[in-house]
Amino acid sequence: MSVMLNHTIVESEDKKRSAEFTARILGLEVGPQYGPFLPVETGNGVTLDFMDVPAGAVSTQHYAFLVSEEEFDEIFARLRAEDVTYYADPFHRRPGEINRNDGGRGTYFADPSGHNLEIITRPYGG
Repeated sequence: MSVMLNHTIVESEDKKRSAEFTARILGLEVGPQYGPFLPVETGNGVTLDFMDVPAGAVSTQHYAFLVSEEEFDEIFARLRAEDVTYYADPFHRRPGEINRNDGGRGTYFADPSGHNLEIITRPYGG
């Protein structure tokens, strides 16, 4: 059996709000609560397990999602419809732009807890 990522815990000040935002923007579903976790499963079976932590205690992370060109268009349309600020770079210095790294398209945006989410249509170096 090869090694595969199964799940990761996503710290949130409001797990319901963050899980619902992430699922809605990415076109996924929020699963039923499991213990303290609210899961959102990605297309490759990895689960983002959202968990509440005290206000100000979130250690922000970066989560990158590889998507098809069609999915990029759909996600990007949802970002714009919800007036979510997006950036061409991970440092959020180029607002309102997408990047075209490695022959694909990509953009970064923050979830309600401040995690830096990214959608890309080509893996880096690919």
